Amino acid sequence: MPPDAAILIVDDHEDTLYALESALAPLGYRLLRATSGDEALKHVLRGQIGLLLLDVRMPGVSGLDVVRYLRRLEQTQHIPVILLTGFGTDQELTSAAFGLGVADLVMKPVDPWTLRTKVRYLYDAHQRSVALEREVRALRARTGGHHPRTPAPTAPDRRQVRPRADTAIPVQRDGENRTPAQEPAPDRT
Repeated sequence: MPPDAAILIVDDHEDTLYALESALAPLGYRLLRATSGDEALKHVLRGQIGLLLLDVRMPGVSGLDVVRYLRRLEQTQHIPVILLTGFGTDQELTSAAFGLGVADLVMKPVDPWTLRTKVRYLYDAHQRSVALEREVRALRARTGGHHPRTPAPTAPDRRQVRPRADTAIPVQRDGENRTPAQEPAPDRT
């Protein structure tokens, strides 16, 4: 996804689309609009969508249906989605939405400041994640697709190990077989 990925606003009411666009315009992100679930899917499948602001209840394909479809496709499953509802939230809607990995479920009318804060955070976090994935792919391509691994530690060759002059060597006393951890602490009184 390019860094200029758009925010797609989806609602079947023109006045709501206008209000949401007005609320998000100060962020400076590219905004697209759709008036149905089908139209939203077409936009998303063309690519370059960084966040979806999606009405739950629309004629035809609902917001939840759109999310179900997006989560099944690898290229769209990580796009953050904020669902909007004007009918109130119930346990069934909340469970279905969050079960599908929706980032938030927001009641209409929406507070513009709160919406901008949520959108800015989710959009920017998603963009950082996509950039990191791109960087990892580029690094893998440079290394031939192999993960550089640290060689497994091997046991030191005892013939070559010599204690340093400042290293204390544990001493056995009176026939005891102690490791350094079992040595009694020195009496410092």
